Order: sequence, then C-alpha cells, then structure tokens
Amino acid sequence: MLLQTGSGGGLTVLVLQMAAIGLVFYFLILRPSGQARKRHAELLTRLKKGDEVMTSGGLIGRVKDIKEVDTEGLKEVRVTLETGTANVVVERSRIVRVGASAAVAGPPPT
Repeated sequence: MLLQTGSGGGLTVLVLQMAAIGLVFYFLILRPSGQARKRHAELLTRLKKGDEVMTSGGLIGRVKDIKEVDTEGLKEVRVTLETGTANVVVERSRIVRVGASAAVAGPPPT
C-alpha cells in the first residue's frame, strides 16, 4: 500500500516539472519573439517617404516610393529606395530598421 501511494506522487512531480518547463519556454522564447514580431509589423506600417531604412541584405537608403502591387493574386507592398545614385526596389517586409529605431532589438518606445 505504501509503495502505490509513492508512485502516484512521482507522477505528480513529473507533471509539475513539465508544466514549469513549459512556462519557462513560453516566457523566455515564445513571448519575446511574438512581441518583436509585433513591433516589426508596427514599424513597417508607419513607414513613409523620406525615411532612412536598412534592409535585411544591408542596403541603406531613403524611401522614395511605396507601392502596393498585385502579383498572381497576392498583394505585396514594394518600397523603392534611393541608395546613392541607384534606385532599388525591395519588399516592405525586408526592411529591418527605420531611422535610429531597431526592429528586433532594443526597448520599446515610451
């Protein structure tokens, strides 16, 4: 009788440990990445002509034009950048930094 009660307690401890690991995973990995994704989306919606931006490929330039393009039934937003003497067209989602505000790192604005 005493052994049966002890084995049931071990299962409870295991379930509590797994729940604790799940909470740590959520608060250290899932929640921060979701917040960063939300900040990046907000950053892209506030994009306007004249903003200085950096793309994920490392191009730095000033926004010249923003167009919504319909390609094969999908709507994409394309941004034309002036980089020195060249004009480059990139997808809006490829922009990682606008001005001095970083999209992924740094504290949120107050």
